[in-house]
Amino acid sequence: MIMLIANDKRIKMQTFCPFPIHARIKDTCSRKEKSMEEKELRLDKFLADMGKGTRSRLKEDIRKGRILVNGEVVKNADKKIRIPEDVVLFDGTPVSYVTMEYFMLNKPRGVLSATEDKRRPTVLDLIDQKRRKDLFPVGRLDADTEGLLLITNDGALAHRLLAPKSHVDKVYFARCAGRVPASAVSSFAEGLLLPDGLKCLPAVLKILSVTETGKTETGKTENGEAETEVLLTIREGKFHQVKRMMEAVGCPVLFLKRLAMGPLTLDESLRPGEYRPLTKQELELLKQL
Repeated sequence: MIMLIANDKRIKMQTFCPFPIHARIKDTCSRKEKSMEEKELRLDKFLADMGKGTRSRLKEDIRKGRILVNGEVVKNADKKIRIPEDVVLFDGTPVSYVTMEYFMLNKPRGVLSATEDKRRPTVLDLIDQKRRKDLFPVGRLDADTEGLLLITNDGALAHRLLAPKSHVDKVYFARCAGRVPASAVSSFAEGLLLPDGLKCLPAVLKILSVTETGKTETGKTENGEAETEVLLTIREGKFHQVKRMMEAVGCPVLFLKRLAMGPLTLDESLRPGEYRPLTKQELELLKQL
C-alpha cells in the first residue's frame, strides 16, 4: 500500500499493474540529445544551453570579455569547451553544464501544462531553479487539474512514458458529484463506451467513499445528493478522458488530481506549485521502462 494525500485526506492506494498509454508523441530528442553527448561544445552554445541568454546576445557578452575559461578571458564565441574538464565563469560566477534535468512538480490549478503562454502562467514558470532552457512537461494536465507532472528535457524518456506500447499507467484521485454506481467498476474494467462513440481501454476504478451533501434539518438527504471519491487508473490519454468517463456514468468531476504515472508517485510533502528534483531511485525506476 502507498499512503497518499489527496484533497486534504489520506487515502490508501494499491499499486496497479502498468497499463499502456495510447498517446501520440514525436521523439524530438535526436538532434538535441546527440549534441548533449558530445564532449565539446562551442562557448556560445554551452552558455545558451544553460539559459544564460540567446546565442546572439551571448556573442556580444563574449566579445566584451565577460567570460573566463580556465582563468583566461575568451572573446571567441566558437571556442570549444571540454565538458566537464573546462571551468567557465560568466561575470565571475561558475557555469557548470548539465545535459538532463528532471523535476517532479505538484501542478496547481490555474497553471497551463505548456512551455510558454502570453496570457497565463505555465508549469515552466514555476521551476525557478532550472538550468536548461529546453525543459518541457511530459504529457499534460488540464488547467483545472492538480497533481503529478514530470518536467524534463529528456525526449527519449518522455517518448517511453507516453508511447502506446510502453504499458505505463496513470492514477487519478477524483471527487465527483453524485453516487458512482457499483456497476461502473465492471464497466470501466471491460472498457467504457462513451456517448460520443469512443471505446475506452480497460481501466481500474476504485470507489473510496460516498458523502451525503443534501442533508435537511431532519437529517434526510434531498434528491439523493452526494459526492463520491474514487481512484481511477487509465490506459490512455484522450482529451479530458477522466472527466468524460465519470460524466458518462452520471458523476461529473468536481476535483481531479494525478497521483502517479508509471513508477513515479507524487511526493505527498509537495504542496501545489512546489517541485523538487527526482531522486536517484526514481530516475533508476524510470530508466527501467
